[in-house]
Amino acid sequence: MTEKPAFGRTAIWTLVIVSAASFMAALDNLVVTTALPSIREELGGGLSDLEWTVSAYTLSFAVLLMFGAALGDRFGRRRIFLIGLAIFTAGSAAAALSPEIGELIAARAVQGVGAAVMMPLTLTLLTAAVPEAKRGLAFGIWSGVSGLAVAAGPLIGGSLTEHFSWQWIFWVNVPVGLALLPLAFLRLRESRGADRALDVPGTALVSLGMFGVVLGLIRGNPDGWTSPLVLGALIAGVALLAAFVWYEQRVAAHPMLPMRLFRSRTFSAVNAASLLMYLGMFGSIFLISQYLQGVGGYSPQEAGVRMLPWTAMPLLVSPIAGIVSDRIGGRPIVAAGLALQALGLGLFALVVDGGSGFDYPAQIPAIVICGIGMSLYFGPTAQLVMASVRPQEQGIASGANNALREVGGALGVATLSAVFSAQGGYQSARAFTDGLVPALYVGALAVAAGAVAAVIIPRRRTAAAASAAGRSAADRAEAARV
Repeated sequence: MTEKPAFGRTAIWTLVIVSAASFMAALDNLVVTTALPSIREELGGGLSDLEWTVSAYTLSFAVLLMFGAALGDRFGRRRIFLIGLAIFTAGSAAAALSPEIGELIAARAVQGVGAAVMMPLTLTLLTAAVPEAKRGLAFGIWSGVSGLAVAAGPLIGGSLTEHFSWQWIFWVNVPVGLALLPLAFLRLRESRGADRALDVPGTALVSLGMFGVVLGLIRGNPDGWTSPLVLGALIAGVALLAAFVWYEQRVAAHPMLPMRLFRSRTFSAVNAASLLMYLGMFGSIFLISQYLQGVGGYSPQEAGVRMLPWTAMPLLVSPIAGIVSDRIGGRPIVAAGLALQALGLGLFALVVDGGSGFDYPAQIPAIVICGIGMSLYFGPTAQLVMASVRPQEQGIASGANNALREVGGALGVATLSAVFSAQGGYQSARAFTDGLVPALYVGALAVAAGAVAAVIIPRRRTAAAASAAGRSAADRAEAARV
């Protein structure tokens, strides 16, 4: 009998280290939102300054994800991961010590740089350390922790601010980062991608293009979609991204993101599903957390507790989803998860629209369905992305997937907020509900479209054959070029 591959000590240490690092990076996407009133009271600043306190992190994070992945492939993933972790930890300390709002915004941007450098490398380090037969479980645990961090950000931020001070939402990262640095140095294995020169023009084009698109999406609602800044940023961003695609296809000798990856139906479909999932999820959580506080009358901490049937679900379901995906493949699980997420958002909108007032118990089934759906999505998606490319390309594939998720999140907040503002507002509970309901239906439609994209992913056996064929063709092309 053949012995089944098991987790070794290196795999366990890698899973612990990268999951903790991912938790910190994902947490800081939304942890600051509930602390904004306290920050404004102590540091001052106007509405625009507070918006930039949130946006500075999101912007630098989204823009540099692919650059961080490319650096890891070129110079060593463990080495670059350590650098990113150190930058993130230093940025967290600087944010906690900020005496003025301007310094806080700058520190948040530094945090985003560190997170962008280390986040895409967590998946490649984990893939290299875990046996292939156990990667579904490992990705399930990793994604469950990351998903919990994104969704629980408002709860953790509200609790720390309410019981300590807003500075603690940043101080909490410092001891964790300092503990992870020596552990990562001693326990992680070094790995690299293809031995190629860094694609500087491609890196510049995609980074600047992402900057323009994400900046336009972030500033669209507060500044107006026809403002010169927003229109200029979006047009320039799209043009630069188009130039990036052309350059990678026609000019680059060693492209940072080979366009042939998108010839894989698995790679293209799973990335489309990721973008649509984050569009619907991020925008919905952004509005629902405000609904629980503004209409339900809960404090930030109380609202976060009432989101736990959604936000804590990844810890319970994602590892199980990963184990099942090892047996039957990720496609049906991802498709089912996105379908459930869409159903939950639609049901939440239906309950809110049909009720005579705020009724949290009636909302619980929808929240639970959303939590299960989100949990089923995370782990198998990571497994599908990493299995669809060659090992030396897994770093940039992870960076591309994470970048598309961030763009989807920014697009989701912008789109659903625009629908909310057009149909309702903050004037009263009724006005908020009038805006929330159509916004949630839009989010549900986006996630449902993601489920359709997931159905397009080839079945497990077909995907494996396609991946092998794609790798063989790529190897032949590489040999011919040499």
